[in-house]
Amino acid sequence: RVPSTAVGMAATFILYEAASGFGLFELKFSEDIGSSLAEVQKSVTELNRLSKMVKFKAFMPFTSADDALKNINSLTEGVMTELLKDFLETNLPKIDANKKKKKKKKGKAGFQLMVLEKKLGNCIREVMGIQVVSDRKVEELTRGIREHFHHFYKKLRPEDIHQTQLALSHSYSRCKVKFNVHRVDNMIIQSISLLDHIDKDLNTFAMRVREWYGWHFPELIKIAEDNYMFARLAHFIQHKERLSEEQLPGLENILMDAGRAKEVLEAARKSMGQELSEIDMLNISMFAKRVVALSEYRKNLHDYLIKKMNDCAPNLSALIGEQVGARLISKAGSLTNLAKYPASTVQILGAEKALFRAMKTKGNTPKYGLIFHSTFIGRAQPKNKGRISRYLANKCSIASRVDCFSEELTNKYGLKLRDQVEERLNFYRTGQTPRKNLDVMAEVAAELESEAKEAKDQKEGDDNSTEKKKKKKRKRDADSDEKIKKKKKKSDKSEGSAKKKKKKKDKDSAKKKKKKSKE
Repeated sequence: RVPSTAVGMAATFILYEAASGFGLFELKFSEDIGSSLAEVQKSVTELNRLSKMVKFKAFMPFTSADDALKNINSLTEGVMTELLKDFLETNLPKIDANKKKKKKKKGKAGFQLMVLEKKLGNCIREVMGIQVVSDRKVEELTRGIREHFHHFYKKLRPEDIHQTQLALSHSYSRCKVKFNVHRVDNMIIQSISLLDHIDKDLNTFAMRVREWYGWHFPELIKIAEDNYMFARLAHFIQHKERLSEEQLPGLENILMDAGRAKEVLEAARKSMGQELSEIDMLNISMFAKRVVALSEYRKNLHDYLIKKMNDCAPNLSALIGEQVGARLISKAGSLTNLAKYPASTVQILGAEKALFRAMKTKGNTPKYGLIFHSTFIGRAQPKNKGRISRYLANKCSIASRVDCFSEELTNKYGLKLRDQVEERLNFYRTGQTPRKNLDVMAEVAAELESEAKEAKDQKEGDDNSTEKKKKKKRKRDADSDEKIKKKKKKSDKSEGSAKKKKKKKDKDSAKKKKKKSKE
């Protein structure tokens, strides 16, 4: 039986991408290769049969872990690195320089290369002009080579290969989910999802507190219309019969109004609600306490979301608000995805069902999606809502791109874009011509440039002042050292003169003693 790959007897090579480097195998023409896929799958599991099918030709190990990570990232994106190109040019048969251009155009050389990754194979075909094969048989052959690679290349032990694969997989995973403290859009996505979920739960729980405690104190529902305030009052009052004037300061603290606090006290005295047992009131009080705690957590979460949005997307926050901006990022999947979307997609983001329904029924397509929650669309007249939503989506697209791709984060672009939307609304009302976007962006750029220059000058001035201070300090230190030296010299001189005087005095006293002894 003549194998299918042996047509024209063209040499066939297999590129093997391993965690430790690049390998090249030459394919032998055997019956197993030309057989069905099932036969190839059986053949690659046995080393004896696989060694008859492929022959080890060359291997180039990676120089370091960073080099391995760089190459594996390029391979997954379908890009041929310089290392791989040099490896193939060195070990594959040479192509004549005269025929190289013709073969490159046809995509055929005197041999063919089997590559597992189709994107990488297309890149190799375009760059080197080699005929590339990527099919199921290539996958099975590569699987067999991976399983028995340590038998072909004796320098690598099975445990070394396993350790290299494990290290590279960890590095690759860390690279893909790399944490960036300045653009933590994942935290924003989780926060806004949790915030929406808490809002739904809070509404349900607050209605349950109102209905449950309303059996005991129904008059309180009209006095305290806010759900959070009602839950706090329910937890504070509990049994309305026991409410007295001594508890007025606590009521005033909750209601922030002395008149309403007295109104609650009067309503409690005249209330027509039924009495509750201690165990019933205990359960209501505990539930009201949980609702209050959840409301406070919701407030803290909202503050956290505002902070994260100002850190990650300050211009989008300044333009459309933190919550609407966070919902846009969450719907897009990330800030980068939102920046890549055209303005027309941003405009209807969140209204996909309505769009496809309109396309199916051939009706009117939606004018806005999530950006409907912005205050700008609510302030526009009904006939201008579509136009202002299109304009606002355009500005949101600009703001998200500035936030995503700018090195220094600032909200100045967002504030100017917001002013432009205000001018557009004013144009729809009065007809006053708004400023052009080019002029506004140039104005912001000039403002940022002047601020950067001022900061640089201030820094240089601070550096000069610190240098002057250092010089003055060094001069003071030198002067103080000189003074200390002079004082030391004077003290040394005075000590020397005192010693001389003492010696002279001692000599005189010794002479006088000698004279007296002679006499």
